[in-house]
Order: sequence, then structure tokens, then C-alpha cells
Amino acid sequence: MESNERVVLGGGCFWCLDAVFLRINGVQSVVSGYMGGSNANPSYEAVCSGTTGHVEVVEVIFKKEVIEFADILRIFFSIHDPTTLDRQGADVGSQYRSVIFAHTDEQMAEANQLIQQLDGTSTWSRHIVTEVKPVGVFYAAEDYHHQYYESNRSQPYCQYVIDPKIEKLRNSWAKFLKTGP
Repeated sequence: MESNERVVLGGGCFWCLDAVFLRINGVQSVVSGYMGGSNANPSYEAVCSGTTGHVEVVEVIFKKEVIEFADILRIFFSIHDPTTLDRQGADVGSQYRSVIFAHTDEQMAEANQLIQQLDGTSTWSRHIVTEVKPVGVFYAAEDYHHQYYESNRSQPYCQYVIDPKIEKLRNSWAKFLKTGP
């Protein structure tokens, strides 16, 4: 019997994470949203102001029999810079920090172990600053944020920021990609 597992990830703009994880075999759903702040039901504008404490995140639900949690995290670490504090590229602020919101103690332990392992490699010139925290209240983002890339591929942000991440995904993680239309 297959079972689903959840994790909430923040690594810059949620449009990027959404576009990547929608393409991964075994991922059942990806929902853009906000987590980690103090205000209930925050708006995109409030989160972007950097005053709410929320992070732009995606909730990823996946079949652990198809893709392991560690592989979800390896893909996550490869498509953003986990060594920059409160920024991803031109996106600056605590709402863009690198964070893993774990649903279980096992996820927390596995995430911390993987960070320690990756930090010991020469992949990055600086130490990983990704936070690992217990999951909190998840607030789904406004409707227009969901599958944003799929509906807005001609937008400059999608072409210059998301397209390279999708290309990197195809080149580095082809064995995990969904097949078909």
C-alpha cells in the first residue's frame, strides 16, 4: 500500500519550487503558500513586505514508495543556493530564506543529516544556512500563484529565473522526471 508524505520547503520564490516539483515523478501535489510568520492568513503583499515573518514555501505531497524524502531534499538543494541568508538571486528578504519545515522527527533528523553531509562536500564554497524547523500553520497562497510558471512561461521572470532551473532539473535529475504530457 502506497502512502503519501508531506514536506514544506522554502528556497526563494515559490514559483520556482512549484515549477520544479510539479515535474517530479511521485509528487502528488505542490501548493504554493506561506509559513513561519506571526499573522494569520497573510497576503502576498504582506509577506513580500518582509514584516510578517512568513516564508514563501511550497507544500510538497509525494509517494515515498516512488521517491524518497532524501531525493526530494537533494533536488531542493540543487535548485537554489542554500548558502545565502535571506536571499535567492535578486529576491532579498527573510521571506526568501532557505528552510525545511519537517512534518516528523524522522524528517528533521534526515534533513539535518543530509545538510551535514552536503556541507562537507565541495559543492558550495560557503556553509549551508538552511533552517530545519517543525511544520507550522500553512497558508495557501492566492490562486494566481499556483502553477504560475505553467500559465506564464513568456513572462521575463519565468524565462530568466525559472527556465534555467527547469533545464538544470532535466540535466541533473532526469531519472526522477515524470514522463508523458
